[in-house]
Amino acid sequence: MDVKQLAAFQGFSPEKLQKHAVFQSGRFFLDVYCLTPGQAQKPHRHATSDKVYLVLEGRCRFRIGDEEATHGPGSTLFAPAGTEHGVVNDGPDNARLLVLMTPPPEHA
Repeated sequence: MDVKQLAAFQGFSPEKLQKHAVFQSGRFFLDVYCLTPGQAQKPHRHATSDKVYLVLEGRCRFRIGDEEATHGPGSTLFAPAGTEHGVVNDGPDNARLLVLMTPPPEHA
């Protein structure tokens, strides 16, 4: 049984958002994104991959399609394939997001 503790994925960098792989296969990936205040993932899209964000800690402003809103711990957001999406930590605290994508973009 492959078990990981999400609390262990805490690596932050002042230079840029950090992505920590939790699990990955040819069909999906599950990462923890760590963002310090001011860090962002620029809006982008994946033609054939769906993405789910789950806020573990902190608050981030998400943009999915034409909608933009700030969400905190426990919030889960869905970015369907082909929809522009991005995230920015514009709060005062570090943020951690659990991010699932299927299929991974290199397999899309």
